[in-house]
Amino acid sequence: MVECVPNVSEGRDRARIDALASAIRAVPGVTLANVHADPDHHRSVITFLGTPDAVEGAALALAARVVTLVDMRHHRGVHPRVGALDVLPFTPLVGVTLEQTVALARRVGRAIGERHSLPVYYYGQAATRPGRETPRRLRRGEYEGLPARLASPDGAPDDGPARFDARSGAVLVGARGLLVAFNVWLATDDLTIAREIAHAVRESSGGLPAVQAMGVRLASRGIAQVAMNLLDYRRTSIPLAFDRVVDEARRRHARVSRSELVGLAPRAAFAGRAPESVGLETFTPELCLDTYLAAPRAPGASRLG
Repeated sequence: MVECVPNVSEGRDRARIDALASAIRAVPGVTLANVHADPDHHRSVITFLGTPDAVEGAALALAARVVTLVDMRHHRGVHPRVGALDVLPFTPLVGVTLEQTVALARRVGRAIGERHSLPVYYYGQAATRPGRETPRRLRRGEYEGLPARLASPDGAPDDGPARFDARSGAVLVGARGLLVAFNVWLATDDLTIAREIAHAVRESSGGLPAVQAMGVRLASRGIAQVAMNLLDYRRTSIPLAFDRVVDEARRRHARVSRSELVGLAPRAAFAGRAPESVGLETFTPELCLDTYLAAPRAPGASRLG
């Protein structure tokens, strides 16, 4: 089993989001586990799982639908982005190695580049060049800076043409370990506070290990948010990240209102704590990755640790 978590630059038009989900559902052997759409990020994070062949087919079907439906010329949101199908990461879950997943990611990237004449960059374990390991580096300048990146010698894509497609931008295709996307909502709309907390929490500025974080304002809700990626929940669990945000908010005379998962999380990421204790007020079994790994497997098949 392989997990794929594409991030698409459309979080407001429900009809388009449903059409994207339908393209995945139509592929036999794939389970569409979650669709998380956010109007302020203007982004949908879609989680689906299945056999490598099925997931490959669904990823390509989604790419074709995104190219048709999403136009970057009209896109504005608080989340950094470089294209309509912004990131397309693959994660091995059961009975598949990371090396096999890298090969899968590169097959999909090559096909997207060829079929849609789009520049494709590989990241994570699929990266082929130094300095391209993280989406953050590849998004520098974002969509608006993509023409200049493509025109520079060090900005050449890994697959597809070095051509700026104003409608679709570029695609970042990756292979990586399991990532938990976890956002904490603050009971304030003060963007400065959110950014200060994010700075204190993320690893790159001396915070928690294996944590990426940014502070954003969610205008439609009148609040600020600390958005986090937990790159290795064994090093920093959901409770550890949540408690740190709560502490940092208190230092700034602010408080936390609630939190949210973007996609799925394994049960082990909660480190024995109840979801309600980390602000997840509406947590259901469908948000737990283990729910999808519970079916009987063939003898000798490995499970997620």
